[in-house]
Amino acid sequence: MGGKFPLECLEDKTAFQFPEKVLKPKFPQEAKMAIHEILQQLFGIFSRNLPQTGWERRNVERFLNGLALQTKRLETCLPTKGGTNILRLKKYFQRIQDFLKEKKYSTCAWQIVREEGQRCFQYIDKLTVRMKK
Repeated sequence: MGGKFPLECLEDKTAFQFPEKVLKPKFPQEAKMAIHEILQQLFGIFSRNLPQTGWERRNVERFLNGLALQTKRLETCLPTKGGTNILRLKKYFQRIQDFLKEKKYSTCAWQIVREEGQRCFQYIDKLTVRMKK
């Protein structure tokens, strides 16, 4: 899944504007809810239109299985009610979905979304560190 970023895709790069407030949760539960939402949204994006990604199916399926497992594990310790950060995340991921649709799910669009997905895992790391404080 992935590899080096193709130079011909540079002109399609876009700023999806991750909601920075999400990275500053007041309580550990808020961080858990944000991580859960990020994982769910990533699963949704990468499980849709899988054949159009151009990536090896087995690798994507392994990635999706890992996302599903982590999401399920988190669900055991989450409150039932979301918050404003969840809405912010939903809007962020909607921008990513809109971008894919606008670019007709092109190979370059998927490469850009893959790169954004990698950034999301960095955000998850930041949230995890904040939970431990």
